[in-house]
Amino acid sequence: MHGGGFELALVLLLAAVIAVPVFKRFGLGAVLGYLAAGVVLGPHVLGFVQDADRVLNAAETGVVMLLFVIGLELSPARLMVMRRPVFGGGTVQVLLSAAVLGGLLLMYHFHWKTALVIGTALALSSTAVGLQLLSEHKALNSDYGRFGFAILLFQDLVAIPLLAAIPLLGGVKNETLTWQDAAIALGALGLVIVLGRPLLRRIFLIVARTRMPEVFTATALLVVLGTAWLMAGAGLSAGLGAFVAGVLLADSEFRHEIESQIEPFKGLLLGLFFIAVGMGIDLERVAAEPEVIGIGVAILLLVKFSILLGLGLATGMSLRSALMLGSVLWLGGEFAFVVFNEAERAHLLGRINHDRLVAIVSVSMAITPLLLLALQRLLQLKPPTRAPEHAPDETLKDAGAQRPQVLIAGMGRFGQIVGRVLTAQRIPFVALESDPETVEDLRRFGNKLYYGDPTRPDLLRAAGAEHIRVFVMAMDNPETNLRAVRLVRRLYPHATVLARARNRQHAWKLLDMSAEPFREVLGSSLEASERVLTALGIATAVAQDHVQRFREHDAQLLRAQHLVYDDEAAVMQTSRDARADLMQLFEADAGDAAAAAPPDTRP
Repeated sequence: MHGGGFELALVLLLAAVIAVPVFKRFGLGAVLGYLAAGVVLGPHVLGFVQDADRVLNAAETGVVMLLFVIGLELSPARLMVMRRPVFGGGTVQVLLSAAVLGGLLLMYHFHWKTALVIGTALALSSTAVGLQLLSEHKALNSDYGRFGFAILLFQDLVAIPLLAAIPLLGGVKNETLTWQDAAIALGALGLVIVLGRPLLRRIFLIVARTRMPEVFTATALLVVLGTAWLMAGAGLSAGLGAFVAGVLLADSEFRHEIESQIEPFKGLLLGLFFIAVGMGIDLERVAAEPEVIGIGVAILLLVKFSILLGLGLATGMSLRSALMLGSVLWLGGEFAFVVFNEAERAHLLGRINHDRLVAIVSVSMAITPLLLLALQRLLQLKPPTRAPEHAPDETLKDAGAQRPQVLIAGMGRFGQIVGRVLTAQRIPFVALESDPETVEDLRRFGNKLYYGDPTRPDLLRAAGAEHIRVFVMAMDNPETNLRAVRLVRRLYPHATVLARARNRQHAWKLLDMSAEPFREVLGSSLEASERVLTALGIATAVAQDHVQRFREHDAQLLRAQHLVYDDEAAVMQTSRDARADLMQLFEADAGDAAAAAPPDTRP
């Protein structure tokens, strides 16, 4: 059964249950855990799986899905805010690194096409490892953390045309490109871009109306794999098709729902991809050529570190921050594995050099966390938790400031009013609605909201709930409302939760979860009561005072009954006592008003 389905499942489960937690416990990250599991379980050590290439071919679907998710997150508005550090710093880093590394490969007698592809691939850093290191050292909001994120974002963009160009560079006998090939490729790309947005939106709207989550999941997978297959058939990269599909859906109302559906598949398949890469590391070659691998790793790290250090200093960073920037991004990246495989398929890269390059990138990823810790201790650096007052990349700071901090779940009458008030104040928010008809209607009037069920933790994460400060739970159904509040309280205990309450019983249950209830008809009923009083001749100020007193008294009663709401007799008694107290309060007010009135001097 070597290489069969049982072995693949066993490998993935072993990596997730054993290797990944152990590696994360020591601060080395999940990616290295997957790689180590692949090495141990692969053909060169224990030999549980012998056909590593077949596993890698299947696991590359994880990279396709990763590119799709990157596309989903890459809205044009976000790129516009971050354009200077992304396209400025990212372009300089990639071009310089690719030029130096590609030049060294030319000196090592590589063909110019191979040197171009491999040099560019080596210029890319691991997004997974880099962001994890920044997160673990609480440096995502530091100056080098924000700038490093911008560079990683640009590298993700560069990976798309690079993957697309490899089959074209392979050409006919690896020498020339034909106009026919280019026309077919560009035609397929243009067809997807022009027809993709309206067609995909219509498909997801039809599927959402079925209210069947499994059909929505199947549709999301079909879109990802279908566009990937179409691009691959046109001679481009499958990853390019997935990325384009993600970009087309980035501003769609179904974006968060799609991302939450794809995320589990992406995580599992990407983990399997790293396992397969680990299986493909030829330990015998590493042992046979330790000098070649060691020199390759040293050159890769030194070239990229030097360029990143100079780039950081040129943008106004301190030496400390520039050193940290270089030590986080000097490693190779996961996209390099995909590029090496594509280059080998296109006959741009031989098997021996492929194995050497895979080993070099893998070793660079494995030792980077250790080198970062060593550098911190050597320089006695403490990872900063906040950025300097005058960071050189203020555009990234502005981008973070524009991140929504309010989430409205349910865009019926209640949620729409809250959203309109926030819009009038120019306060950004995320709105979720589980009814596709409501989503379509409100989007037609220019409202920005997304389709999805707020009682699902994966959807909340996809909507950026970890950055939300205030949750407004405005769903119509009380049970759905309570489930969503319970979920938010469990996952995000420090957030403020404001919840729509159908009645007093619903409000008491919300209070049990430390949510602040807002009863549906209380405000409008009190406004009507005030108008009744003024229509009967009571002064406006007096009517407003009476209504305010009633509101405060009712709020006190709600809190008092919350303590005993499971005891019906006690609830009824508190209601009777409260009614009597309220009548005595208004009678006392009437008596005070009569005593203060001027004496009647009429005969």
